Amino acid sequence: MESLHKLLSIAAENKRLPTVIAYNRIDGPGSSLDLREFQQAFWSLPKIPADLYADPSMEWTSSLPRTVGITIDTGTKIYAAAYEAELIAVQSIEYGTEVVAKSGEVLPTKQNWLLKIIDLFGLKGVKFILYNLRPGIQSSGLGGSASATTGVCILANELAGRPFTSLQLVSMASRLEQDYGVSITGTQEQSNVIFGGVTDYVWFPWGIPQKDNTGYGTSIQTELVHSERFEELEKRIAIFHSGITRASMDVNSVWVNALSQEEGYKLHKQKIDISYQFREGLRLSRWDDIGESIKNYQKVRSLLCPGYMEGARKLQGFAHEVECVVFPLGAGGGGGILVFGHDPQSLPTLRKKLRGVYREIPFKIQPHGHEIKNLPFKE
Repeated sequence: MESLHKLLSIAAENKRLPTVIAYNRIDGPGSSLDLREFQQAFWSLPKIPADLYADPSMEWTSSLPRTVGITIDTGTKIYAAAYEAELIAVQSIEYGTEVVAKSGEVLPTKQNWLLKIIDLFGLKGVKFILYNLRPGIQSSGLGGSASATTGVCILANELAGRPFTSLQLVSMASRLEQDYGVSITGTQEQSNVIFGGVTDYVWFPWGIPQKDNTGYGTSIQTELVHSERFEELEKRIAIFHSGITRASMDVNSVWVNALSQEEGYKLHKQKIDISYQFREGLRLSRWDDIGESIKNYQKVRSLLCPGYMEGARKLQGFAHEVECVVFPLGAGGGGGILVFGHDPQSLPTLRKKLRGVYREIPFKIQPHGHEIKNLPFKE
């Protein structure tokens, strides 16, 4: 096979550089249950049916940690270009940064976390260039860093001939992001980039019993809302940016610390039932149940961390006037706030009230978590 450097040079001449688009996600009640510590703290062996999917409600999983992701068309575009023969590089257009190292000699530092991924796949003579699909919405609680990390894993995996499975890429992206100190993260955001859609994830931190698959990163995925129903859900949700951001690591550290305390453990455990209620509300279009799960989750999170609603209280007041509920996205520190209204007529009214006050982040729900373009290479 021709060298990667030569293939990329030819691709550039033909304007067909290998590209991955990694989409963001809206999370939901129970979102922190995908963190490694929470998966392990609340998991216990259930009675597993012979057919895992025979019951559409998946009631047998109701006591297990789970999260739901809703894929949206914001995210990161990543393309690979030829670079100096023995070097590898990562450039971020949005952040104005670039890191370079010799292949095989990448230092294990926070700033090198994406570069390390390229190195892990044994690639050389390549530069990955990243830019956001929607400029100016960094740190919006939409899982941006995980989208970038997982997207780089997918593209590197493709260029290396797909040595890793999808679930292994989830585990790789999650561990690298957390272990290099980029974020306190679980596997929800990374799983979203791999699987996409409106998907329920039931976590199995040591792998599914009696199944041959990877450990951390393993989940059962169930599509809750098919694409023909996306529009009815889109009519009931909107995202606004508060203009106030905090580092997700700072916020998440509060949740993790509370887990080791008796009262905090009990509060966190309540999220399992709340997230299952959210799951079923989406699956069955029970809009009142979705709103109720968001309210209950907000109460639990606020007890665990009084600062959870900082930046969202003013918007909450506007939303309450039109019978909507709000949900700070991600850890609650990124500035992005989900607004949900069981009545689809409520959001147009709210938008008029908020015009000039908050920036709305428009979106469409996506059926897939990522797209791969210009691969495999044309002969």
